[in-house]
Amino acid sequence: MEVARLRDGLAVRDSKEPRGPRLMFTPLECEAFAEGVKGGEFDLS
Repeated sequence: MEVARLRDGLAVRDSKEPRGPRLMFTPLECEAFAEGVKGGEFDLS
């Protein structure tokens, strides 16, 4: 997995498939995800 910080958010792609699909996340989406992890909203076991 590769993650790149961009001016308008984050980009994520599978490093084994560099020409494959990419996911883009805005700063607000990244913040909401981080807060969800901190708040225990996801089952990480």
